[in-house]
Amino acid sequence: METDYESRFVNAEYSASEDNEIELSLRPKTLGDYIGQDKVKDNLSVYIDAARQRNEPLDHVLLYGPPGLGKTTLAGIIANEMGVNFRVTSGPAIEKPGDLAALLTNLSEGDVLFIDEIHRLSRAVEEVLYPAMEDNELDIIIGKGPSARSIRLDLNRFTLVGATTRAGQLSAPLRDRFGVIFRLELYTPEQLSEIVNRSAGILNIDIDPKGALEIASRSRGTPRIANRFLKRARDFAQIMGNGSITEEIANVALAKMEVDNLGLDNIDRLILTTMIKNYNGGPVGLDTIAAAIGEEAVTIEDVYEPFLIQTGFLSRTQRGRCVTPAGYAHLGIPMPGQQKFEV
Repeated sequence: METDYESRFVNAEYSASEDNEIELSLRPKTLGDYIGQDKVKDNLSVYIDAARQRNEPLDHVLLYGPPGLGKTTLAGIIANEMGVNFRVTSGPAIEKPGDLAALLTNLSEGDVLFIDEIHRLSRAVEEVLYPAMEDNELDIIIGKGPSARSIRLDLNRFTLVGATTRAGQLSAPLRDRFGVIFRLELYTPEQLSEIVNRSAGILNIDIDPKGALEIASRSRGTPRIANRFLKRARDFAQIMGNGSITEEIANVALAKMEVDNLGLDNIDRLILTTMIKNYNGGPVGLDTIAAAIGEEAVTIEDVYEPFLIQTGFLSRTQRGRCVTPAGYAHLGIPMPGQQKFEV
């Protein structure tokens, strides 16, 4: 069931059917076209070249990090660079061991199987995955009760690419079976500016460097958000300008979307101001914040809170959440005992 935060504009998980079709065309197909994540690219290039020289599938790969950083794109690039088929599924979609068995038995030699949100696999499904990853074999139980018997099927060699936003929730046996583990980092504004310019070229959008940097600097270090801001800025440029995204048009578009100069939106600011005005800046419990602003606690914890902590506006302590001096300064609200605060 779709939750409220899935419609939030700056949420990297936000999707719409029209934009998803465009998004596919914006995904780079090779490591050379992939912008950012230089350490990951350098190492991955070595692993891929070595595997191709040995005529072997790439070892199983685990990609983790915040949503929207390019885990799915990188998995597709691995398949392209290896010259094999790319099969996509997700942890919640594999409900029973039989579902996984059907996927694995249909893989050709060397294929890449991508499982998004792999931490959400059930334990029963994981047990089937272990021998498949280690020995390229599949154990299947036929029948029930005393007549049940186990058979073992040989599988084609394949590469499993798992992606997760919560690496800590992966079971240790599953995590240890990945030979290649990468953590994707947030992008710098300069890297995001390159991505915005590349996407603008693909979409035939006229944008100047200052406009691209303005969009990039407010995109929370996330390419998916940057691309979405680019598309919406294009709408404002088309209706309110001459079709070109300048710094001025980008500022107008982002202001209309209530995204400030650091990428905070109206809900981010509501969380901080509510904590300051109602609870003296904290410490305050997560459930209390959720009740005060009318959001679910899990929504705040998974979507809003990580960015506020990364920007240094919120701290999490054993007693609860607290607004930091930087958070007061960003909002222009004086801290208790101070007459004014310089922003």
